[in-house]
Amino acid sequence: QVQLVESGGGLVQAGGSLRLSCAASARTFSTYTMGWFRQAPGKEREFVAARSWLMGNTYYADSLKGRFTISRDNAENTLYLQMNSLKPEDTATYYCAAAPTVIVKTSPHAYDYWGQGTQVTVSS
Repeated sequence: QVQLVESGGGLVQAGGSLRLSCAASARTFSTYTMGWFRQAPGKEREFVAARSWLMGNTYYADSLKGRFTISRDNAENTLYLQMNSLKPEDTATYYCAAAPTVIVKTSPHAYDYWGQGTQVTVSS
């Protein structure tokens, strides 16, 4: 069983930055892809970024490239999402997820494990 716990959300002004963290309970994620998704009220869950733990390759939603960066800390089994130049439209609940594959996936249906989410609110 994999448990994921997000933290780091909050209220920030437009143009500001936040770093989200996802602490994972599994002892190894070598065969997993870890991803970030977000969901705004009334909208579908949207892919943000993902990283293959083994392969190290990353993939970003086109609209977020250059502003968001996904990274990991192997020793701490922690996934991060650095978000810069935040915009009001980035306001959403952000979820960490794990998919049992070394190939990066962008569909939420590929991910078996989800955290509880952390709220990010960007004020204008």
